[in-house]
Amino acid sequence: MNFDFNEKKPVVVLLGAGSMGMAIVRRIAGGKKVLLGDISEQNLEKAENDLKYSGYDVETCVVDAMNRESIQAFAQKAAALGNVMYFIDTAEASPSQASPEHILKLDLLGTAYALDEFGKVIGEGGAGLIISSMTGYMPNDLTKEDELALVNTPTESLLSLPCLSSERIKNSGTAYVVSKRANHMRVQSAAMTWGKRKARINTISPGIVVTPLAYDEFNSEGNSYQQMIEASARQRVGTSDEIAAAGAFLLSDDAAFITGTDLLIDGGMIAAINSGKMKMNIR
Repeated sequence: MNFDFNEKKPVVVLLGAGSMGMAIVRRIAGGKKVLLGDISEQNLEKAENDLKYSGYDVETCVVDAMNRESIQAFAQKAAALGNVMYFIDTAEASPSQASPEHILKLDLLGTAYALDEFGKVIGEGGAGLIISSMTGYMPNDLTKEDELALVNTPTESLLSLPCLSSERIKNSGTAYVVSKRANHMRVQSAAMTWGKRKARINTISPGIVVTPLAYDEFNSEGNSYQQMIEASARQRVGTSDEIAAAGAFLLSDDAAFITGTDLLIDGGMIAAINSGKMKMNIR
C-alpha cells in the first residue's frame, strides 16, 4: 500500500527512539522520509508502528551509538534514502542506568561519532540537533585546558584524555555532567565543519522532563529530583512536547542564523543553582 507518491523526499534521521526525539519527529516529518535508529529492536518496532499508523513514511536501523562503524553505516543508509536534511540525536544513558565508563562511551564519545559521521552526509540547508542536558551547566572540575582538550582532541582519542580518567571521573553523576558539558563544546566546534556543507548544528539542554529515563532517576537511591523541581523557577517538570516545540524551531528555517549554540530549557533549575537558591551535589 502506497500512501505517498512523492519522490525525492527530504530525510529526517532520529538516533535514539525515545519520547523526546519522537515528539520532535512528529512535528517536522510530515511528507518526509523518516529513518529511526536505536540499539533496541523492540524500541524500533514500537516507534515504527507509532509513526507508521499515524501516516509517516518510516524505515528503521539497529544502531550501536558507541560504535563508529555502526554510526557510519547508519549515516550511509540515511544518505542512500535521499537528501538528509534533519538529524536528531537523543541517544544517552542516565547516571542511575549505567556505569561511568558506559556513560562516557555513549553520551560523550557516541555523540562525537554522530557529529563526525552525519557532518559528512547532511545536506545543504540541513540542520542537526543534539539533545544534551542542563547538567552541562552544573558545577564541574574541568579546567580551561581540559575544556580545550575536549574540543580539539580527535574523536578516537577522546577517552584517553586525563580529564576523563577514572581518577577524575569517579562516579556516574560526574561522568554525565562532564559528557554533557563536552557535548556543548563539541557542537560549537562541529558548527564550523557542518558550516562548510552550509548546514547547522545545535544542542538543546532539557531540565527534568518526564520520560522513562526520568522515572529511573526518580526511583534511584538518593535522587534529588523533587528538591530540584521545588527549587526551580517554574516548580514543575517539563514535557516532551515542550522540548519538541523548541527542537522544531531550531531545525526550521526560522532559526537559519543559529548554529553552534545550546538552548537551555530547564524551567529555571540552573537559575536556582546559580542564584544560590539550591545547592547541587553531583553523585
